[in-house]
Amino acid sequence: MECAVRELGTLRRRAATALLVAGLVLSGCAKAETSDKGELSGTELTTPWVASDVALTDTSGAAYSLAADATKPLTLVFFGYSMCPDICQMVMGNITSALTRIGDDVADVDVVFVTTDPARDTEKALRRYLDRFDPSFVGLTGDLDDLSDAASSFHVAFEVEDKLPSGGYDVTHGTQVFALSPDGNIDHYWPQDVTPQQLAQDISLWLEDA
Repeated sequence: MECAVRELGTLRRRAATALLVAGLVLSGCAKAETSDKGELSGTELTTPWVASDVALTDTSGAAYSLAADATKPLTLVFFGYSMCPDICQMVMGNITSALTRIGDDVADVDVVFVTTDPARDTEKALRRYLDRFDPSFVGLTGDLDDLSDAASSFHVAFEVEDKLPSGGYDVTHGTQVFALSPDGNIDHYWPQDVTPQQLAQDISLWLEDA
């Protein structure tokens, strides 16, 4: 929720970043009413993007590359941060709910949460946050430059905003859920308001063709 006392300059930066995110994500894509995987909701990329091979760090301290280490038939990728006041929790909750609906197929799906707030999202902080949803979820952090490189390969932008009167701060970031294939290609994404029912159906369709 926007704070009424934010300075106009901060609001303008938020709007500019939101437009940048929208512009990046909408480039080279089409509404996926039908695709080679059946009738999926969300958006299919006409030309797949390629995940960055930069080495990030998972919550156990091990190196993790989205291009090389996402080896299951489907990996769902979301960029956010643990102190996000609203959207991140909603999206992660919907992903968790969707996975409970697909039965044994859940073994073929990984979920990767990439932080946009490395200053506060340490390995331990990420692990505590993700364990609230599912202990199997992968959390990634790293240097800001490496995280920006990974995000840009998904056409996601993020920006740390000015400090709030409380001393904290928000992070503006893209809120899509991305489908990453084991070949490192990103060819589908869903909006933040995709329902658990829609996502569960799409995951099942995806895995039928995987």
